[in-house]
Amino acid sequence: MTTSVRVAAVLLDMDGTLVDSHAAVERVWIRWAMVAGVEPDEVLSDVHGHSSGATIRRVAPQLGAAELAEAEAYVLAGECEDVGDVVLAPGAETLLDRLQAAGVPWAVVTNAPRPLAAARLGAVAVDPPVLVTIDDVPAGKPAPDGFELAAERLGVPIEDCLVVEDSAPGVEAGRRAGATVAGLRGVSADLEVADLNEVAALLAGVALNAGLAVPCAERRGVAGRASSVAP
Repeated sequence: MTTSVRVAAVLLDMDGTLVDSHAAVERVWIRWAMVAGVEPDEVLSDVHGHSSGATIRRVAPQLGAAELAEAEAYVLAGECEDVGDVVLAPGAETLLDRLQAAGVPWAVVTNAPRPLAAARLGAVAVDPPVLVTIDDVPAGKPAPDGFELAAERLGVPIEDCLVVEDSAPGVEAGRRAGATVAGLRGVSADLEVADLNEVAALLAGVALNAGLAVPCAERRGVAGRASSVAP
C-alpha cells in the first residue's frame, strides 16, 4: 500500500543503523561472557538493540546490584576503547547530506550510555544536532521515551518523524512513540529498506514538513488501533 506520511524530522538509531559497530560489540561482549562464565552465543543472541543492563540481567539474573554495576562498567569501558573499526553504515553519509540539503532536522536516539555514544560517533566524525542516550530517559528501548524526547528537543511532533531502526526493540519503541518506522535489512516495520541509501532516495527532494509518499504497511497503534498518517 502506498500512502503519504509527513516527514518533518528523522530519528536515527546508532549501532547497526547509523554506524557499523557490529564487530566491536561482539568482541567486547564475548570477552565479558568468558569472564562471567556465560555462554557467548546466549549473550550475542540478545545484545543487539538492548541496553547493556538489560542484556546482563537476562543472561546473569543471579547478579546483585553491585555485581551488575561492575559488569556494566566492564562492558562500557571495553566498548568505549574498542572503536578502531567502527565505521559509518552504508548510505549514512548520503543520508546525512540529503537531510542537510533538504533542511530536515535529525537526531540520534540510542540505548548506549552517553560516553559510548560519544566514542562511536566521534570515531565516524558525526555530531548530531540532538543526541538522546539511555542516560537521558527513564527507560530505554523498547520504551518510547528516547524518541519522544528527541522529537521534543527538535521541536517536531513525534507523529511527523521518521524513525530508522535495525532491531525489533527499536521498531517497537518508535511505534509506541507514534512515529512512522523504517526497518533496515528485513526488520519488520512500517517501511522496510535495505540500507540508508534507500532512506536517502525516499527523502530526495523532500522539504521540511513535506508529505512523503512511501509504500507503508498499515500502521498499528500500541493497542492494535490503526494509527493516522498524513493525507
